[in-house]
Amino acid sequence: MRFPGRLAAAIAVLEDMDAHRRPVSEALKAWGLLNRFAGAGDRAAIGNLVYDALRRRASHGFRMGSDAPRAVLLSVAVREWGETVEGLNAAFTDDKFAPAPVTAEEAALLTAPDPIASAPVAQRADVPDWVVPELEAAFGADWIAEAEAMAGRPPLDLRVNTLKATPEKVLKALERLTPDAANAVPEAIRFSAGSRDSRTPNVQTDEAYLKGFVEVQDLGSQIVSALSAPKRAEQVLDLCAGAGGKALALAAHMGNRGQIFAHDSDRKRLAPIYDRLQRAGARNVQVRPPAPGALDDLIGKLDRVVVDAPCTGSGTWRRQPSAKWKLTPEQLALRMAEQAEILDHAAIFLKPGGTLCYITCSVLPGENGRQAEAFLARHADFTAIPGNSLWMVLFAGSPLRARFSPEGGIALTPRLTGTDGFYFIALRKAE
Repeated sequence: MRFPGRLAAAIAVLEDMDAHRRPVSEALKAWGLLNRFAGAGDRAAIGNLVYDALRRRASHGFRMGSDAPRAVLLSVAVREWGETVEGLNAAFTDDKFAPAPVTAEEAALLTAPDPIASAPVAQRADVPDWVVPELEAAFGADWIAEAEAMAGRPPLDLRVNTLKATPEKVLKALERLTPDAANAVPEAIRFSAGSRDSRTPNVQTDEAYLKGFVEVQDLGSQIVSALSAPKRAEQVLDLCAGAGGKALALAAHMGNRGQIFAHDSDRKRLAPIYDRLQRAGARNVQVRPPAPGALDDLIGKLDRVVVDAPCTGSGTWRRQPSAKWKLTPEQLALRMAEQAEILDHAAIFLKPGGTLCYITCSVLPGENGRQAEAFLARHADFTAIPGNSLWMVLFAGSPLRARFSPEGGIALTPRLTGTDGFYFIALRKAE
């Protein structure tokens, strides 16, 4: 397929999403099943167009006076992919799969000086209106720049599994895929997102992945796992383990020593952990599936509890842009209530002097600093370990940057850290 056909396909996918309220992955899969002539390169390019449109749907909609799929994708094609109106129309007339030609009205909007500076702030920042006060509270005067960075394409990050391999060994194995030359974290390997129809490699079919030498894990997730800082002989509970990404990282940090208990309240979310543990060679992880009394024997006995809490996922909007437009204040309130309950539950497993590590992949203060402050107000026997001191232990002299908040938290963002958005705070129980 040439670009006009790919653009028409992207318009069709967005229209399908709007009409049937389908998740983007389902809409792309449905299009692919109906159009089996499309090759892997075609499907990747169509996916890039769709995701680029979703990430900046509000700002492109403002430019075009409409956020309809065709209007937004024409704007993406011209303003992000470098196409011209003349080039599009010339290509459209020679391609039976192309959309209808660009109209005079559309051409005028596409070639006009960029009007985005005059847009309402929510449209400039490509976020829902109600999120603006939350982002202002989180980032102050920098909030629009931070939001704009959350509308960019994400890279692909890998974590070298030091239980089985070294960074040097993995870099050599993946050399043909041309990873970035250097990273601020030695165990991290990054593939830049690129532009237009460029693709990051499918590493999950590569021998290095199949042998357990690497895991796919955003650099931000790797950083907050390292900040959890388990000592090798500790007893650790990963309370919201999900598919096990952080449990695997903790196992590597601990050198397969000590003991990690991996638990999640959702059996389906936990299911992939078994295969991942085997592939990674992580032998110090004991899975505790949900069941009555599954964790009772751990109450008051653990050195560290890691809570990767369920959250809005606002820090992952680069990867899941449609979630940005579906999020509601009611959903945020529900998540905050769940987080408070989970934190209170997590506290009962710590022995005196133990540490509770609270993590979210959110940038919203209601889930982050305010949540930590509320926990500290409820639990007088806990104090926060200053985030800047934790950071200096691991990243002194590193080019990595983070935001440190008064309650002791550490915030990572696409703009500041070059990662997904994360929040981390360590809360220590009194001796």
